[in-house]
Amino acid sequence: EVEGPARDYAKSRGWYADKIMRTGRRGFPDHFFARQGRIILIEFKAPNKEPETQQLKRHKELREHGVEVFVVDNLEVAREILF
Repeated sequence: EVEGPARDYAKSRGWYADKIMRTGRRGFPDHFFARQGRIILIEFKAPNKEPETQQLKRHKELREHGVEVFVVDNLEVAREILF
C-alpha cells in the first residue's frame, strides 16, 4: 500500500494531507496535499494499474486550470513529489 506511508511521509515534511471522500464528480483525485500555499492532488493506484478514462479526463481538466495532479503507484514517486 502506498497511500498510508505517503500520507505519513507528507505530514512529517509539514504537508497538510487529507483523503477526499466525495466531490460529486467522477474521476476526481482521491488525496489532497497542501503546504506553504502549494496544493497538490494525488490519485493513488495499485502498482501498474492505469487510471480510468473518467479519471484521465478529470485530471486533464484540473491541469488545464493550473492544478497540480499526479498519479502515483509507488512510494518513491510520492516522496519525490512531496519532498
